[in-house]
Amino acid sequence: MKARPLGKLVGWSLMLVIAALAVGERRRDPLTQAEIDQVRDASWEPQQRLGLYTKFARSRLVALEQMRNDPKTKDRAVQTHDKLNDFLLIYDELNDNVDTYLNRKDDIRKPLRLIVEADTEFQAKLRALKDAADIPAEEVKAYEFILSNAIDTLDSSAEEHRQLLAELEEAAKHKKK
Repeated sequence: MKARPLGKLVGWSLMLVIAALAVGERRRDPLTQAEIDQVRDASWEPQQRLGLYTKFARSRLVALEQMRNDPKTKDRAVQTHDKLNDFLLIYDELNDNVDTYLNRKDDIRKPLRLIVEADTEFQAKLRALKDAADIPAEEVKAYEFILSNAIDTLDSSAEEHRQLLAELEEAAKHKKK
């Protein structure tokens, strides 16, 4: 009977350690300090700030492609997962900023046009990774979920961005009249 409470204590302790590690991992910022400074400096400029997030998301996909094309890369699956996660975190932040500027009633038509263009580029790059035939199945398993999540997020966001741009353009036409 005394072994059972000790077993529960060890089990709960292990769960707490795992939970702490998971929380710690999620708090990793995908932006460098220089990028954080740039974003902070552009906080009231929607065009500049949204452009920065688009640029940072693009740079993560470029880094992913470069890493994947480098034959000397070690832990390719883990690095692919991490770079996809960084891309997704930045892209989610881009979407949060779009919402913020909409709520402030800022005119974001111009940066939104650039985002719509970037969405198409990002979708193509992610689909190319998904459709790559030369990747071992074991490697794909390491990042399959995050890749699928990134593609789903991008697909739904791209559609929302296109609809939002159309709505903003239509509203701007009516304002001029």
